[in-house]
Amino acid sequence: MNNPKQIFTQEGYDKIVSEIEERETIVRTKIADEIEKARQQGDLSENAAYKSAIESKEFNENRINQLKELLSNAEISTKSNSGVVDLGRRVTIQKSDGGADVEYIIVGHNEADPTERKISLDSPLGKSLSGKKKGDKVTVPTPGGSVDFVIKSIK
Repeated sequence: MNNPKQIFTQEGYDKIVSEIEERETIVRTKIADEIEKARQQGDLSENAAYKSAIESKEFNENRINQLKELLSNAEISTKSNSGVVDLGRRVTIQKSDGGADVEYIIVGHNEADPTERKISLDSPLGKSLSGKKKGDKVTVPTPGGSVDFVIKSIK
């Protein structure tokens, strides 16, 4: 299987490494304890706690494998000091017609989390901002029509 490279910021990469470590130690131990407690209850054929613990074990192991696969194809992007929007940069934008400034962190698609204002470089906004400088105007396609923004700062 030839999987494409997965681009991460250092923070995103470290977060996945931490999740793997937690799942391989703390979560595995907790699930093993749940399985043992369920076994002690006797008949396993109709033991809902046992079945639930086994399902949790399978989910955890699948998640560990999935995360390790991501990391096997990981490429960590370093922040450039070029003054242009790129992976790992904090970008503050404002709608051209006014409004509040909004700050976003540009990340790889595996790290995107709109609730934390982390947007993928592959998203419509990320693509529109990519390579632009402070003061540049960008037009972002949205389902409701295009929206114009001005880049206020790049950190």
